[in-house]
Amino acid sequence: MSAADPVDVRNWLRLSDRVTTSGALGSDDPARLAAIGTQRVIYLAMADHPEAVPDAAAAMASAGMAYAHIPVPWDAPEESHYIAFRQALESQDSPVHVHCIMNWRVAAFMYRWHQEQGMPEPEARAIMERVWSPTTSEEPHADKWARFIGLVPAETQQRRGET
Repeated sequence: MSAADPVDVRNWLRLSDRVTTSGALGSDDPARLAAIGTQRVIYLAMADHPEAVPDAAAAMASAGMAYAHIPVPWDAPEESHYIAFRQALESQDSPVHVHCIMNWRVAAFMYRWHQEQGMPEPEARAIMERVWSPTTSEEPHADKWARFIGLVPAETQQRRGET
């Protein structure tokens, strides 16, 4: 019998047999990820965030998983961050878990990646919006993320009721 997905992890999503995503992980979560077959973990937030797993590389290694850290500042996503993410995601065909603090960075990056893989935009957007929508969020940096993933500012303003 295989272990169940740790759906109690913040904003947990299983996107496919190979890819899962979430927000912040707890200290017991590396072992739980390994138990469901995860072989690699990609972390997209800052290592010094209060909710980051302490010594995450060691924690993932202890659970038998490879670890990649791509620090993406919440207020300043850059194309180089996305390129590094895409390379890490595509580097192997093994089960991978991608996370940040709220799963918002991940959702935005996966939105772009899904479209690059040929997924229709409405489907990619629906997946992203299961976690977060930068076009409707009141979060102060949401507009930066909307622009970063190719949603035009006018659309963002219109969805927020601005003129």
